[in-house]
Amino acid sequence: MFQQKSGGGGGGSIMALNVFKFCTFLRALGSIMIFFVVGVIGLTYYVIVVENYGPALFNGGLDSFVAFLVLLFFHAFLVMLVWSYFTTILTDPGGVPQTWRPITDEEEGGVVDPLVGTDQSTAGLVLNKDQMQKARFCRKCNQFKPPRSHHCSVCRRCILKMDHHCVWVVNCVGALNYKYFLLFLFYTFLETALVTVSLLRLFIAFFGDGEIDGTAGDLVATFIAFVLNLSFALSLLGFVILHISLVLANTTTIEAYEKKTDPRWRYDLGRMRNFEQVLYHLSPLHPSSPNLHLDTPCIFKPVHVLVSQRHSQHGIRH
Repeated sequence: MFQQKSGGGGGGSIMALNVFKFCTFLRALGSIMIFFVVGVIGLTYYVIVVENYGPALFNGGLDSFVAFLVLLFFHAFLVMLVWSYFTTILTDPGGVPQTWRPITDEEEGGVVDPLVGTDQSTAGLVLNKDQMQKARFCRKCNQFKPPRSHHCSVCRRCILKMDHHCVWVVNCVGALNYKYFLLFLFYTFLETALVTVSLLRLFIAFFGDGEIDGTAGDLVATFIAFVLNLSFALSLLGFVILHISLVLANTTTIEAYEKKTDPRWRYDLGRMRNFEQVLYHLSPLHPSSPNLHLDTPCIFKPVHVLVSQRHSQHGIRH
């Protein structure tokens, strides 16, 4: 029932080999990317705090006031950036439990809520016979996988509500760490935009006739920091806009590619509820939602099924 069509000829084998090598490369690249991010943060901190705006605090007048504001927002964004970054790295994105399986309504005798269901250790998804024929099975993990989950060849497991595997955070972005990833994008964009604006005057003077204090090494560091932060700010602006649109539609990067132009996405609960389900609080100290688990509506349940369930429960109460 769960057989997968194989490609013809040796082309499929060559493609599988290339994908395997690429995934191996991504796994090896992981630690390097963390050191790169930390290095960029360290360079930027030196240029902003030690070399430029730290000493400007003691100049007096408007220079001191501007330096104070820059340093205040710089450190505030930096704290949130670092916290969100390492929280994204260290938080499990949400793997599919090995004991999870879809169970038919006949197995439960119609007693269990048809949207929850349970198996021997965790929540399942109760399916009727027609739905059971379409149940998704991962041949690599050799197990069933819930709706909206996908197999990550880098992590070598199925991830709940998988968005993508991100080399920058050395982790998959899934149901349980998507919020932290969004906050990382958001605060990194604010930080890099602030640094770009703060160093713009020095960058212009670098190519003009303006006078710049500091050694040649400091000037080179300032130039590199400006170029890096400008590049990240421009790139992240597009990513922030993209992921905000995905959040408001309650979809992921993978799903946006797969569903293409569906007129009505079955998991869309409305923009406000979609936003609350993912972000809940803008602080990385709070999880995405206090009720986020395997049977959460935003992850697995189509909105029309939720509405039907609420109507039936409302009728029972009355």
